[in-house]
Amino acid sequence: MSENRKLAAILAADVVGYSRLASADEDRTLARLRTLRSDLIDPTIAVHNGRMIKRTGDGALVEFRSVVDAVRCAVEVQNGMAERNAGVPQDRRIEFRIGIHLGDVVEESDGDLMGDGVNIASRLEGVAAPGAICLSEDAYRQVKARLDLSVSDLGSTQLKNIAEPIRVYSLQVGTKAAATPEPATSRPATTAPPKLSIAVLPFANMSGDAEQDYFADGISEDIITALSKLSQLFVIARNSSFTFKGQNVHVQDVGAKLGVRHVLEGSVRKSGNRVRITAQLIDATTGGHLWAERFDRDLTDIFAVQDDVTQQIVGALALNLTEDDRLRLAPEHPRNPEAYDCFLRGRELWHRLTKDTNVAARELLQRAIELDPKFASAHAFLALTHGVDYLNRWGASESMAQAEEAATQAVTLDDSDPWAHWALATIKLYTRQHDVAIDEVERALVLNPNFAEAHVCRGEALYYSGRSEEALESFARVETLNPYFPDVVLHFQALALFQLGRYDEAVDLLLQRLARNAATDVSRALLAACYGHLGRLEEARAAWQDLLRVNPDYSLEYRRKVLPYKNPGDFDLMVDGLRKAGVVQ
Repeated sequence: MSENRKLAAILAADVVGYSRLASADEDRTLARLRTLRSDLIDPTIAVHNGRMIKRTGDGALVEFRSVVDAVRCAVEVQNGMAERNAGVPQDRRIEFRIGIHLGDVVEESDGDLMGDGVNIASRLEGVAAPGAICLSEDAYRQVKARLDLSVSDLGSTQLKNIAEPIRVYSLQVGTKAAATPEPATSRPATTAPPKLSIAVLPFANMSGDAEQDYFADGISEDIITALSKLSQLFVIARNSSFTFKGQNVHVQDVGAKLGVRHVLEGSVRKSGNRVRITAQLIDATTGGHLWAERFDRDLTDIFAVQDDVTQQIVGALALNLTEDDRLRLAPEHPRNPEAYDCFLRGRELWHRLTKDTNVAARELLQRAIELDPKFASAHAFLALTHGVDYLNRWGASESMAQAEEAATQAVTLDDSDPWAHWALATIKLYTRQHDVAIDEVERALVLNPNFAEAHVCRGEALYYSGRSEEALESFARVETLNPYFPDVVLHFQALALFQLGRYDEAVDLLLQRLARNAATDVSRALLAACYGHLGRLEEARAAWQDLLRVNPDYSLEYRRKVLPYKNPGDFDLMVDGLRKAGVVQ
């Protein structure tokens, strides 16, 4: 047969737990599916210009002219299902998982589609939560500025039988989506934000070149870091501030959602060896401007501009700096502008946490160090690239040794760099040097009290040291500093509660994490163990089967090897729960 290769938007869908539903009442299940197809699914596909490629009993594969059409169709179907399932017992509901990808496909002469584009859409459907829609990064890029959607970034995800990890986004459906997801935790509306509190929004890239986003983001991130060093100022973490990137937002709404009194926003225009930075500080409770400035400088003066912005914010907020604060804000040694550019590119790539971007980040960070051997933060992030290699089994066996060497060098070069101490703490923890890790992360927090990532590291180190009550205090601080905190924090909170025998509370957090990250295997394993200890054996076995669906290669032996428990017996608590459930020997 002849074939035609093309780019297409592919939607893959199937029924959650179809075998269970059919086993309970096959005739009724088939009748309900036929009704759904005729009354909801097929008409919705037609309205949005979709073409049915094939049905797979309980599933379907559909081609659309555009990703926008595919997403609109999926949202309408899922919202329709939410209405139809209202009042239906959970065990009798028909729920769909949907995956959408924009990719290369091969169309055969009979109209069938094959190729990676189809395979990825099918794998995305497999990691979606019941009632959810998962998009690949390629698909999400086409709709993020065109549709009013509430989105959770699930991060880099290894899909079954797909060679490289893919960044996955999950759409909130079943209710009217908001432009921005609500924070995972927030202050009561009646509580006034702290007077000395601020969020730094990602500066807009005005260079006319999307490739320069890394530079504008880097300027914003470094200003956040500088302000975070001030002990009397409450500063929202990068993850939460950057949730608003690329959106037209009202400052008052940002202040209310993040619980801050002040918002800094601005723009960056880079052209040749010149850079223009504008910044304005706004009172989020009134919308009034407290300070605004424009800086036109050579790139060699970029560090002086950052220091100037920080100092002027300090002045506008009338902060009374201590001597320690002044030392923390003291300009660092002059940097090589090319090294700084490499560092910003490398740091931005590292944040993506995929195998390929991790390699690219390491190359850029190594180049930054070649150009500026004393660049402590570059050494710190170089260490983190080696650590990520180790934890994900991407690199060689000596990855952790390389990580420890780079992190130690970072601290040696600049003992006042909180990133250096955080990197060293992270590496020391996963080489089971628990007390050293706690000392290092405490040092990072002295240097930067608003350092959300360091509070996460502190919580991890305390948990793996068997100090779960203290770990929970650290994670609570993370939620305050970072209202849109990464979903992995829910997992660590659940681990601490699990270690304390508070299994019901752990289950609640794990279900929240699964709603935000449908691809997680470790949270499903912990959920099964919780159910085992609670005697909820059927739910335990279902969670374990779901785990094996998401990651057929999940290994308790590998988890025991890589997780840095100070007391190896602490890991046995999870194994015991799984044994009670009858899913492991």
